[in-house]
Amino acid sequence: MRASCRSARAARRVGKLGGAAAVVSWAAVALGCGAELRRFPLRDPVWVDEDLRAVSVPCRPDPEEPKEQICRPEEYESPFMWDVADKTVFRPITKFFAADMGFEARNVNAVDEVPDSSWFTNRIGVHPMSEDEIASGSCGEQGIATAPHTPGAWLIDLGKANGANPGFRVDIEGVGKFMLKADGAGEGEKPTGATAIASRLYHAAGWWTVCDTVVYVDPSWLKLKAGLQFSDNTGTKQPFDEGKLKGILDAAQKRGGLVRMVASTWLKGRTIGPFRYEGTRDDDPNDIVPHEDRRDLRGARVMAAWLAHFDSREQNTMTTWQALDPKAKDSSPGRTTHWYIDLGDCFGSHWEFESINRRINHSYYFDPGDVAIDLLTLGTFERPWDNTVHNTELPMFDYFRPDFAPEEWKGGYPNPAFARMTERDAAWGARILSRFTDANVAAAVRVGDYTEPRASEFLTQTLLQRRDAILTRWFSKLSPVSDVTLDGDRLCAVDLARRTKIWPTTSFTYEATLRSGADLELERPVAVTADQDGNVCLDLPRVATDASAKRDDATRYAVLDITNGVAKGPLRVHMYDLGPTEHHRLVAIQRPDGPDAAVR
Repeated sequence: MRASCRSARAARRVGKLGGAAAVVSWAAVALGCGAELRRFPLRDPVWVDEDLRAVSVPCRPDPEEPKEQICRPEEYESPFMWDVADKTVFRPITKFFAADMGFEARNVNAVDEVPDSSWFTNRIGVHPMSEDEIASGSCGEQGIATAPHTPGAWLIDLGKANGANPGFRVDIEGVGKFMLKADGAGEGEKPTGATAIASRLYHAAGWWTVCDTVVYVDPSWLKLKAGLQFSDNTGTKQPFDEGKLKGILDAAQKRGGLVRMVASTWLKGRTIGPFRYEGTRDDDPNDIVPHEDRRDLRGARVMAAWLAHFDSREQNTMTTWQALDPKAKDSSPGRTTHWYIDLGDCFGSHWEFESINRRINHSYYFDPGDVAIDLLTLGTFERPWDNTVHNTELPMFDYFRPDFAPEEWKGGYPNPAFARMTERDAAWGARILSRFTDANVAAAVRVGDYTEPRASEFLTQTLLQRRDAILTRWFSKLSPVSDVTLDGDRLCAVDLARRTKIWPTTSFTYEATLRSGADLELERPVAVTADQDGNVCLDLPRVATDASAKRDDATRYAVLDITNGVAKGPLRVHMYDLGPTEHHRLVAIQRPDGPDAAVR
């Protein structure tokens, strides 16, 4: 018992470090600590993070215009090769010698969820989304669909600096700026469609993404800005002229004489470079939770595994500064927002070498663990990629398979936040994925606008099978019971495992136990009713025996455990019995990994 109490005190100290979201992680407390029991306070869970407030940043002279002032965070540049080396070699060594084993995420509220923030906002996780909402994504009613189709109306004012997919930016008067990218060589229509589809799925799940739309462009609409240049992947300046433009358009996919591209809406505000998957920004007063300890970044690994988003590195993100004065983009006060961009590498990728293509999403570019196994077994150990079955009918999806082990998925190289994902972070991500209905997924795939109907059919079915594999893996450990509501003294919830029919109905058996008393020493069973759609309800007995006791008195406190017969651990609900007028008040939810386990 003393060990559990020490764990409780340690959890409380960790929670105090959480900061911006007023995290209540300290209340992940062991039951049965006697006089030292820590309870959740009588207050509502935090659903909006303080990092959405406007803050001021010290001003500094503009190096290009000394008379002007810049009052926003510094721009961050992320060198790709250094990032690969750092995350693959140097950082793991440093963390090993620092004995940094990690701990639970810090930006989690009292009901085991992530509040809305500049990183993530709850969408499909808290309310159903229609097919139209899924298809619209972050685009709304505006976007490139409203652009004029007249000669020279789309001014090319910027060449695409780097990346596998060639492109350029257009400035369309009265509509806005858009980055247009074509499909890469040898990948068919996959990248443009993947960009649009993945951005819809990430957005619906809760992350911030740009509006990506598949468009068909008449070259006559395009007009080059005079003297335009671009920087290639080596940083060398080159002219972006008619010859360069023709090369991009000639190599692109076509339909009816029009060029297939994906248009990404240019982000509003001032872009200040990618965000990092570790540490914090010293020059952003709102950024106080280490990125590797954010559940929204850790749990994004589940999303990346679902979509085979192996290129989930910091260079494919962006942070914007949004000043309150939109006419002065570099001014304060303002706040940052953190975006996912360039999602075209989802659903498998095609590189020059077959040996790399097969390993992507299974192994890092350089994976010391896999290298060691190959050396020790002389290459006789069979790998998941050794028996790749090629998709001869749809080669653009050659390396996107429905059968996979979600917990073994890997990106291109180690991601600090992904590496620290815990069972609870992953279960949170799985709960979000479970909200995507078959119709939701099909609606997202339709925006990819693939020419061959069987391409959309294959992609939809593969995504559904991969979703179910993820739910099977993580719903078997921590409770998938969610959406707890209290109506008077009646508590209801939704068993996401049963609702999604991942297991047969006969697998589910429900039991509930209520603990109460000053030291939670009283224990009684509570009858549970459940239906075929996963709705679970029960009537709560009164536990408060003294009507004159303070509202937050220990004798009013109760803890309810609900098991579903599938997950190893229960849903643990913390509440106060406020009497026959105010009824029960929910204050916290935990998901222990066993019926008697404390949440650490």
